[in-house]
Amino acid sequence: MQDFLIIGGGIAGVSAAARLAALGTVTLLESEDNLAHHASGRSAAMFLESYGNRVVRALNSASVEYLTASGVLSPRALLLLGAADEVEGFTAQATDMDLRQITLDEAAALWPLLNRSHATHAALREDTSDLDTDLFLQTFLRTARQHGAEVHTRAPVTAITRDGSGWQVTAAGRTHHARQIVNAAGAWADSVARMAGVTPLGIQPYRRSMARIALPDGLDPARWPFVDGVGDDWYAKPDAGALIVSPGDEDPADPHDAWADDMVLAEGLARYQEFSTAPVERMLANWAGLRSFAPDRALVIGRDAAQPDFLWLAGQGGYGFQTAAAASDLLAQIAGHSPTTLDAATVADLSPTRFAP
Repeated sequence: MQDFLIIGGGIAGVSAAARLAALGTVTLLESEDNLAHHASGRSAAMFLESYGNRVVRALNSASVEYLTASGVLSPRALLLLGAADEVEGFTAQATDMDLRQITLDEAAALWPLLNRSHATHAALREDTSDLDTDLFLQTFLRTARQHGAEVHTRAPVTAITRDGSGWQVTAAGRTHHARQIVNAAGAWADSVARMAGVTPLGIQPYRRSMARIALPDGLDPARWPFVDGVGDDWYAKPDAGALIVSPGDEDPADPHDAWADDMVLAEGLARYQEFSTAPVERMLANWAGLRSFAPDRALVIGRDAAQPDFLWLAGQGGYGFQTAAAASDLLAQIAGHSPTTLDAATVADLSPTRFAP
């Protein structure tokens, strides 16, 4: 009988395993061949403390110390660009994200592709960072295994039942027994809840598409900023000598192994192209992931209202990596009946009980 059985092997599940393994025995189940196969493995991760709503920002701030100490952050500025017909949205977004307005000359010095015939406004924040998602995941995984956690891939969960002694979870033909379940299943979080006889919370997956495009010869984007369009309707980030460009799509989807939609990519690349002098001539690769949100777009962390030995760590949306340190810490504090380091109001705003009738 394990103390904790975690369903889901993305950054949520792996970080939870690292934290909970210090409290008791842990088994993690991942349905795919590899950990971080879905949303966690398809992230263009940045860390911006003021990104997200109030509850997300509280988790961001609480994660800074761990992220800094773990060496997963490296400096990369954030540049926001707007066109003449986007002044109102540009100003609101720059204010919300605490960016300072800069001249187009300054913007072009940072991002040489800038098309001055279309861009009319620019704003910058320099204390933002790239987040090394693989190093971050591996750091948590190493900690989990050092504390004895068992990690099983190719282990899709097919049945969950409960009796007086705890939970029985069937995966890949084997039944695991645990006192508590942690639902860290990302886009499948509500599906896992239903399988366990727990009321789903309305967690909705949304597709986010990405394309890697080639740059003209002679350009080295390594020091370029992360470039964002107004309303996040496109963004671009340097990646291994090329650019990752997203159309910023957020289309509702059923849980599945997502892929990019050609038309959505084309429309997003066209929006990006308006701000860039370099023509999009070659797509090197494309992919998509599912970002899953609770109805109020805050994460869900804690014990289920009706089934307290069923814990949620879900609804990360686009904030999974930047909140993982604090989110998993809070989960462990709740699981271990310890005082929480986050304030009581934020803990309540993250709790699954906020959806209870």
